[in-house]
Amino acid sequence: MTVNIHPTAIVGPGAEIGLDVEIGPYSVIGKDVKIGDGTVIAPHVFIDGHTTIGKNNKIYSYAAIGGDPQSVSYKGEPTLTVIGDNNVFRENITVNRGTLVDEGITSIGDNNLFMAYVHIAHDCRLGSNLLFSNNASLAGHVRCGDDVVLAGYTLIHQFVRIGEYSFCGVNTYCTMDIPPFMLVAGDKAITHGVNVRGMRSRGFDDKEALLELKRAYKIIYRSGHTIAGAMDVLESAACQEGEGVNCPEVRRLVDFIKASKRGVIR
Repeated sequence: MTVNIHPTAIVGPGAEIGLDVEIGPYSVIGKDVKIGDGTVIAPHVFIDGHTTIGKNNKIYSYAAIGGDPQSVSYKGEPTLTVIGDNNVFRENITVNRGTLVDEGITSIGDNNLFMAYVHIAHDCRLGSNLLFSNNASLAGHVRCGDDVVLAGYTLIHQFVRIGEYSFCGVNTYCTMDIPPFMLVAGDKAITHGVNVRGMRSRGFDDKEALLELKRAYKIIYRSGHTIAGAMDVLESAACQEGEGVNCPEVRRLVDFIKASKRGVIR
């Protein structure tokens, strides 16, 4: 097991490089960077700051990871970027490190695919098994659960939360929280139903839970209730059709909506 660093690559003193790492021509690795075993870095990649990258990641050309936040609050503090294992970062991706306005960290989980030109801004906290298509962009402080798909040119406003198993259509603009398990789309996003196809394609096959989520969707979005009223229905004996919040997925949907500070997309 060896490290394969091209002679034209620049690796700062103090950088920690794992076993079987490849670093391509003209890539630049900062002195405070840690790169895990088996990670492959293509030519012309820039990785800077206090950045930790896990095992078996693939980073394509012209990606810039761990750079300064695009935030007027940032004054050069040694904030963090932390990336897990088995992620793919395609060409021209940007990932900015955190700021002290938040928790000082931008973090990304495992097994994610980020396509070309994706932007992940400062202080974002992302889960695992994500698929972000070309030009999807997250502003600062976004929180994203697992198994989320963002189609091309999706724009997520700062401080938005994205629930697990949700899907955003092409050119979707989201300024409010995206509830888990939902499909949203539109220049100003609206909800179009439960993300059944997307959930099944990502291994979710609990038919009863899908049925309960569809019932909950009708109560929240099609019954004429306010959000607060719909939550009351789902949590009370008035929800006679199904299990309501006794279904774990509906419980997570309700808890997510009740915790929203921005309001949720309807």
